[in-house]
Amino acid sequence: MSEYIHHDKDRVSVGVVAKQYFSFAAPPGEMVLESGARLGPVVIAYETYGALAPDRRNAVLVLHALSGDSHVAGYYSADDEKPGWWDCMVGPGKGIDTDRFFVICANVIGSCMGSTGPSSMNPATGRTYGLDFPVVTIGDMVTAQRALVDHLGIDRLLCVVGGSIGGMQVLEWCVRYPERVAAAIPLATTMRHSALAIAFNEVARQSIMADPNWNHGDYYDGAKPALGLAVARMIGHITYLSDESMRHKFGRRLQDKSDFSFNFDADFQVESYLRYQGRKFVDRFDANSFLYITKAADYFDLGKQHGGGSAVKALSKARARFLVISFTSDWLYPTYQAKEIVKALKKNGRDVSFCEIEAEWGHDAFLIPGERLPMLIRGFLERVHHGGAE
Repeated sequence: MSEYIHHDKDRVSVGVVAKQYFSFAAPPGEMVLESGARLGPVVIAYETYGALAPDRRNAVLVLHALSGDSHVAGYYSADDEKPGWWDCMVGPGKGIDTDRFFVICANVIGSCMGSTGPSSMNPATGRTYGLDFPVVTIGDMVTAQRALVDHLGIDRLLCVVGGSIGGMQVLEWCVRYPERVAAAIPLATTMRHSALAIAFNEVARQSIMADPNWNHGDYYDGAKPALGLAVARMIGHITYLSDESMRHKFGRRLQDKSDFSFNFDADFQVESYLRYQGRKFVDRFDANSFLYITKAADYFDLGKQHGGGSAVKALSKARARFLVISFTSDWLYPTYQAKEIVKALKKNGRDVSFCEIEAEWGHDAFLIPGERLPMLIRGFLERVHHGGAE
């Protein structure tokens, strides 16, 4: 890792970083998934920042959301203009301080950002998996992450932190491997998807599968289902914003015109913005990965999978100290769902703090630079680090 670099006068970066790869579960020792299917070999793309302490007790695992990746902070070159997706949070002196903590971020299996997924080569056929890739769950993603943590020689994580689908992984870590987690920060997340969240995901998936180029998932040697994936992203992006943020950012303002076109061009700024987001997403993400990861999120139900239908029973397995955070304008995973997590933890006598942050930016608020969230996370990590393990 290079020396810290400044890309502007106010921000210090972890510097130039490199993506790393860990491979495991080679046949005949394949990874057994929750579905019963076997997967192997499995490759995980990951990045690390900071230094691991001699006692290996300062490791923080950051877990990404649907379209995220392992590149949580820093730059891939000195002239790289775009930092990692949570560079505002992870770095020297930031909310997750890389001067003090060893930070790990791994790309989930099922993705297309370096870890094994449907766009990877199937060793049994010599072709890309496509829909031959088995359906994976949040639990499977966490099992793969545990293999990476073992590989790094870390027997207990100081903290696991993540928002949205990353927050689901945080909760899964805490009940699946309770002895491996000292503290947890689930952000803007839920213990199970509502019917509304499942409905939006299904409409997005249908838009991909309706694209004639999707070809039942076998499109890697031809044209991609670009239109379907772009619409899926547009649908998803609406759920990440809020009425207030869209009103503030766009209102009913027109895009580069003084009157309506009286055709189906993008008259409004919000239309142009969504189309741009869709086009940009097609260039960096795989349609099949979108299907698999949204399905994993829809299947996630902490109470059903670990507590026989009871969230209280499921979270009775957790041993971590918790900081649960929600955002006032998040209507995808509203605050009442965060409070359900807090209530279940309190019924088990767990050490839990809760904060609802006033924010107008909707579900994506946890990704947007600000002062309150880094302050909360920094303070919590300091207390956990100084307090020691249970």
